[in-house]
Amino acid sequence: MDAPPPRRQAMEGSSMSVTQQSFRAAMSHLAAAVNLITTDGPGGRAGMTASAVCSVTDSPPTLLTCINQSARLNALVKANGVFCVNILAAAHQELSGLFANSKEEMEARFAMGHWGRLVTGAPVLEEAPVCCDCRVTQAVEAGTHTVFLGEVVGLRVTEGEPDGLVYFRRAYHQLVTPRAAPAGK
Repeated sequence: MDAPPPRRQAMEGSSMSVTQQSFRAAMSHLAAAVNLITTDGPGGRAGMTASAVCSVTDSPPTLLTCINQSARLNALVKANGVFCVNILAAAHQELSGLFANSKEEMEARFAMGHWGRLVTGAPVLEEAPVCCDCRVTQAVEAGTHTVFLGEVVGLRVTEGEPDGLVYFRRAYHQLVTPRAAPAGK
């Protein structure tokens, strides 16, 4: 006998406005890579955890990240004109939690991990599988957030295939890279 179809809960219809709470609940089902967004320059050094990162185009190579206007990082990215997207591996869950804690001082955040620089001077996590060093080309205010578009002017990709870290349904999850089967099996 076939299992019954999953029960669907109607949260809000087209005749009702979508609330912040229902939108957030719906978006928790959108799996996203976990990244550290960092900046440094005349405005100061800062960083935070973010999942709102997306590639825009490869000509010129451009990424976007969305940062709440109330976040300290927002004003510093505007002042510095640069940011780095440090894409995290599964092993970086603790570091992600540290950078996500708005009560944690910036110096304590950067005390964990090994940090370097590429082109712009934005902090680059040496252990990150991928680091995209960006110059801000456009900042668009959208509701409570600023959408920063950044041209990738420096790129570092670590050799090997570390397992990925994603955020889905309000929890961290590990993306395991399939391992090649031994020869002869």
